[in-house]
Amino acid sequence: MLCSAILTRSLLDDPILNRRYFFPRPARFPNPLWVEAADAQLACSFHPADGSDLTVVHFHGNGEVVRDWIDEGFPERFAALDASLLLAEYRGYGMSTGEPSLGRMLDDVEAVIRAADQPPERLVLFGRSVGSIFAIHAASRFPEAAGLILESAIADPLERFLLRVDPAEVGLTLEQFTEEVQVRLDHRKKMGAYRGPVLVLHALFDDLVPVTHGERLAKWAGGEATIRLFEQGDHNTILAQNEGPYFEAIARFLARVRRPRPAAP
Repeated sequence: MLCSAILTRSLLDDPILNRRYFFPRPARFPNPLWVEAADAQLACSFHPADGSDLTVVHFHGNGEVVRDWIDEGFPERFAALDASLLLAEYRGYGMSTGEPSLGRMLDDVEAVIRAADQPPERLVLFGRSVGSIFAIHAASRFPEAAGLILESAIADPLERFLLRVDPAEVGLTLEQFTEEVQVRLDHRKKMGAYRGPVLVLHALFDDLVPVTHGERLAKWAGGEATIRLFEQGDHNTILAQNEGPYFEAIARFLARVRRPRPAAP
């Protein structure tokens, strides 16, 4: 098992996989929250809301950066819902140091969650698109988290990797590639182990990550799951085309999260 885990870390940090899968770009913004994560510094952004009892930790999509979500007014929208917001940044993105490397980025998640400086019971994990990989991983590391929101999320990372990388290019058979990915990225297992409430948001006509991904994630959830499908918009316009109902669904979810979680049988 130790040997398998080592191989997996090597695969998820393979330069071929990471060059083809991640699309970082630089972007500056004022007053970053610097998070020390092993060999990188992550330029996150924290937006406290007065009197808030929850902090939402948001992991953005590929090709996006924290600055985008500041400019979109995300902090103000969550403040209106009485929730603080921590916008997580990835190594190599925005103002962060280092280069995107999936294995290390998974390891960075714990440092980001610790930077929220709140008990897990007061955190709502939010992952959009590629960010769902990190939000789901955070839920597996912090199962006491108050809730999990997945928007345009990825049920099976293996499917996405195989669109860009032939296993032979990294010296593996398809069977070996599959096994090594699943060691750290078995979303079905992670979702089943998380017992908190889950909200899945997905566009019916998502042109990049089909709606079947959202449906699988909701089905796999170990706790109570709500799925909200939108007829308008696609992968990159789901928020712009559905802003009102999008935030209404989140508001209802946060109200549910604030209710005490039933005790485990």
